[in-house]
Amino acid sequence: QVQLVESGGGLVQAGGSLRVSCVASGRAFSISTYVMGWFRQAPGKEREFVAGISRSGSVIYYADSVKGRFTIAKDNAKNTVSLQMNSLKPEDTAIYYCASSTTVDIGALPSAYRNWGQGTQVTVSA
Repeated sequence: QVQLVESGGGLVQAGGSLRVSCVASGRAFSISTYVMGWFRQAPGKEREFVAGISRSGSVIYYADSVKGRFTIAKDNAKNTVSLQMNSLKPEDTAIYYCASSTTVDIGALPSAYRNWGQGTQVTVSA
């Protein structure tokens, strides 16, 4: 069974930085064979794509709202994917989820992802 566990969320002032991480575990599960994505969901809103990284790590996509501020990275040896978030804004406040997908390409829809973590809260104060 695949398990994704996020950590690193918290409270930060606008303009600050946070780094959230996701550790994957499970029998024979390696993130090197999966597309990995970060999504977020704010209260009353739908879950939205934030960033995704290909199996090899050579292809990365970002939502326009975070481009230039967020950086996704994966460490295959540690089975970990991270999201470095800089220049945070109050509108970045949400629960951030890590997810894995068996698709070849990076998808922006939650339905493309099979396994999900429990989420970690990120709150940005004005």
